[in-house]
Amino acid sequence: MIDFEMRRRMMVDSQVRPSDVTKFPIIDAMLRVPREAFVPEALVEAAYIGENLTLAQGRVLLDPRTLAKMLDALSLTRKDLVLDIGCASGYSSALMLRMAQAVVAVEEDPALAELAEASLARTNSEPVVLHKGPLAEGAAAHAPYDAMILQGGIVEFPAALLGQLREGGRVTALFMDGALGVVRLGWRQGDTITWRDIFNAAAPVLPGFEKAQAFSL
Repeated sequence: MIDFEMRRRMMVDSQVRPSDVTKFPIIDAMLRVPREAFVPEALVEAAYIGENLTLAQGRVLLDPRTLAKMLDALSLTRKDLVLDIGCASGYSSALMLRMAQAVVAVEEDPALAELAEASLARTNSEPVVLHKGPLAEGAAAHAPYDAMILQGGIVEFPAALLGQLREGGRVTALFMDGALGVVRLGWRQGDTITWRDIFNAAAPVLPGFEKAQAFSL
């Protein structure tokens, strides 16, 4: 029998705290939410490894360090409405449900959306609103959002998502340049987002977030 509670404590003590993530809501959520419940049965053994976990072609569950540091940068409060782009299995949404007022999760892969629904229900996280549709289009019906987070790499940040972030709202995203990436924290200021580099990480680029192809004759 696997002692998952012990593995959660080890994850926090060896991957999260050493990365200077010490905010109580993040630590508490990562100790309470069973990460193993948010992966396919074949990957349960690997749920707490310190690297991205592949859930589908080009889609991953971000490693605990990266996700924790992204959440740390967002500084969520109980007043925040959060948009979770590319929620995949729903783990990140379940974590943020314990930190924010409400969470809207977006997933376009039917199999991942099904996994997210089952996992959120199994962990009593059904208050998360799961929106099924293209990731790059977000979920305009519930906008504006106080905060956004993207669960994978991006090359460009879509204008559609900018329009769904309230003035002064913040977003964390992992910008990829080839195999290298940097997580940035951004704030909406009018019709633009001001970005600041936070730390290095890497993940596959999410569908719809690739660099737009230039038109040429």
